Amino acid sequence: MADNNTLFGKIIRREIPATIVYEDDDVLAFKDIAPQAPVHVLFVPKNELIPTMDDLQPAQAALVGKLVLAAAEYARREGFAQDGYRVVINCREHAGQTVFHLHLHLLAGGHLGRFGTPH
Repeated sequence: MADNNTLFGKIIRREIPATIVYEDDDVLAFKDIAPQAPVHVLFVPKNELIPTMDDLQPAQAALVGKLVLAAAEYARREGFAQDGYRVVINCREHAGQTVFHLHLHLLAGGHLGRFGTPH
């Protein structure tokens, strides 16, 4: 992934520091530097740069599944799966995407409430 110059590409290559909490052959997860919940972890594909969810191709469905499964495994391992957690994928600016490298947010650690209405 040498041609991925996004913030997440640099984290994957260990060019900039991050608190890594999960890694396998396909997925890297690290704590968000601006957490929106007591637990806020980002799960990113390591070997493919997919800018947005709209850029996904059918052949990449298994990769998205790996992100989801990694998040669920992390939630169980850390002991908050029973209480509940949220997973979110933002797509483009109006949805809050700021790094254009597909990623899944895992939020947990307390009552997260309901989603609000659009502004």
